[in-house]
Amino acid sequence: QVHLVESGGGSVPAGGSLRLSCVASGDTYSTWMGWFRQAAGSEREGVAAIFTSSGSTEYADSVKGRFTISQDPALNIVYLQMTALKSEDTAVYYCAARPGWANNPLTKGHYNYWGQGTQVTVSS
Repeated sequence: QVHLVESGGGSVPAGGSLRLSCVASGDTYSTWMGWFRQAAGSEREGVAAIFTSSGSTEYADSVKGRFTISQDPALNIVYLQMTALKSEDTAVYYCAARPGWANNPLTKGHYNYWGQGTQVTVSS
């Protein structure tokens, strides 16, 4: 069982930055840790993911070059550093965990555990 708690959301102007944190409790070794987001009226979409044992990462095209996912294995925390934020990045951001390898780690159906979400609002 993995329990996830996100923090770090807030309101920023376009062009600003935020860093989201996801604190995990439970065994997250060899686990895909992903960040997803869901804007009002839209499907939940994958943003970035990191495989904890190798550090392999995956990003959605819409955030490449602007967002960076990283981890602190000692603290069992995964971060999402978001820069050059745009109004279209406004959404509730969720942390998720999927034990074991999976192809296409930005597919929400692969994930077993989810956090409660944190709101990110970018004003233009």
